[in-house]
Order: sequence, then C-alpha cells, then structure tokens
Amino acid sequence: MYSKLIFILGGFAAPHSNLPRRLARRMGFLPMSSIRFLKTFIAIAQYGSFAAAAEHVSVTQAAVGMQMRSLEQQLNIPLFDRQGRTAALSRNALALLPRIEQIVALYDGLSDAWEEDEMLVGSVTLGSVVSAMASLATQITDLKTAHPRLDLRLVTGKSLELRARLNAREINAAVIVRLQESLPKPFDWRTLYEEPLVLVAHRETLTARAGSAAGLLRDRPFLSFDRSQRTGMLIELAVQRQGIAVNELVELDSLETIIELVRQDIGVAIVPLLRNATWQNDPLLRIIPLPVPSTPREVGILARTDVMRPYLMQALRERLTMPAVRSTALRAVDAFDTKPSRCPP
Repeated sequence: MYSKLIFILGGFAAPHSNLPRRLARRMGFLPMSSIRFLKTFIAIAQYGSFAAAAEHVSVTQAAVGMQMRSLEQQLNIPLFDRQGRTAALSRNALALLPRIEQIVALYDGLSDAWEEDEMLVGSVTLGSVVSAMASLATQITDLKTAHPRLDLRLVTGKSLELRARLNAREINAAVIVRLQESLPKPFDWRTLYEEPLVLVAHRETLTARAGSAAGLLRDRPFLSFDRSQRTGMLIELAVQRQGIAVNELVELDSLETIIELVRQDIGVAIVPLLRNATWQNDPLLRIIPLPVPSTPREVGILARTDVMRPYLMQALRERLTMPAVRSTALRAVDAFDTKPSRCPP
C-alpha cells in the first residue's frame, strides 16, 4: 500500500497531461499536513464553493482559503481561476483531481496494513430506502457495537434520490430497490434479498367476498404506489399481469400510508411483502398471494468502489445479507391457500 502511494505521488503528472513533470517531484515532498488540504480541495470540487466545502470539512471559510493558498504555494501551480469573490477550479486543477482523489483514498487506507482482520475502522455514510430501514438499523447497530472505531451514519431517501446522492459522492453506498439501468464504473451492485408482491386487504372485506383476490381487485377501490419509483413500476406491471381493470382511488408515495388505508377498509393494494413486515400479526389485515405471480422487488446495496474501502464494503454486504429463511409473513401467505411463485426479473 505504501509503495503504491509513493508510486502515485511520483507519477502525479500523468504522461498525457499538460502539467509540468516537475510537479511530480513536488508532490513527492508534500508535508503530511497537506493530506488535509487535499481533502479540502476535493470537498471544493464536490460541493462547488469554499463556503460549502468549509461546512463539509468542519472548518471556517477563511481556513479553507488559507489551506488552498498554502497548497498552491507548495505545488507552485494555480488551482483556481479567481474572479472577484468567486473561485472556480482551473484547468490544471481539474486535471489533478483524479490523482488527488487516489492519493487521499490510499492514504486513508494505509491503516489497513496493520489493522487486525476483524477490526473495521473508517467513516461510511450509508443511505437506505425507508422500507428497509427497520431491519437495516438493527444490523448496523450490531456492526457498530462490534466495531467501535467504525463511524457509520445512516440517511434515508427514495431509490432515485439515493442514486443521485451516490453520483454526487454525498454517500458511500445505499440499500435501494434495484433500478433497471446499466451501471458504469465505479458502481457495484449486490442483491441482498427479494420481496414478493402480494395483495393486502381488510380482513372483514376479505371474509365478505369469500377470499377471491381477483374479485377484490376488480370490485374494491385500488390504492396505488408512486409510479415514478421502481416499486411503483413493479406494482403497475403486477396489476397488468392480473388482466383486471382496477378501480384506482389514489396514488401515494408511502407504503405505510397505503397499509393504514387498507386497515381502515378504504381499499385494497398490491405491495411488496417487506422483509421486516409484521402485517401478518395485524387483526385487521389479510395477506393474499396474487392470482398471477409477478416480478419480486429486488433490494440490494449499491456502492461506489472509488470512495469506499473494499474490506468495509465486504463487511457491510455480509452483515446486510440475511439468512435465506422464510419470514413469518411469507409463511402467512403460504397458509392462505396458494404458495406465491417468483417470476424471473
């Protein structure tokens, strides 16, 4: 690891770059305090201004300015095009940015060489869709308890929002619903589990209609989920596969709100059977398999391999991958009368 860091420092000026090769020699003699300056420089590139970077790295804006002037003096190269009170990254700075990111990542990983295998250290910001947060929080709490030097922070959002935050490097990884898109480098996807789509109805309504899923879909008001989200798209596809014209009442962006309306017997809904769902214990609800099985919802972890250490990524995957044991909720579906099948994605 150390030799690789020296190699990158020595080769900082890439052969195809227009930067002077003497810059490589300067980078090889940067004081270690400059690592902090390089991190501040990356923050400026990510967040677009000295003020935003100052908030992210927890220093004053004046300190950011002093660090950047010091870095420019050490490198003897202008990093910003200054016009009045604004400063934009220069062409040289943009060319340097990928190598600076490499240097910081390698420096942060130097401790890997002597850390014990079972000890996880570092800072990670993990995003998650709200529907996965309950089971995820328990796993993360256990992980932090076992590894007190791991600084792990959770944020919530919708799958598309978290994908955008990954693009902006605001988070390291996210537990989201799989999106139908090709993933360029440096993104990496690992499936954690699947959730079948089921029909949820009020227990009294179900009894009155003799338990006919097709009849409920045809006759009762239908509560839809936001079609702009991947989950909503899967539900829409499931409705189409039933070959039944549903009577849509409302489109909502919260699964819990939909379930609450079902409890009030406002209508019926097709939803993913959440991994941590306790709906089967609710005396007002009944979970019913779909007459025509549909594509399950695939939940996994999407990570940026360029900003997250491989051993941390692997540890998260292992912790978040739950045993392949059928949940109580799935057993409740089986007990109804038909075992739900899975269609290939």
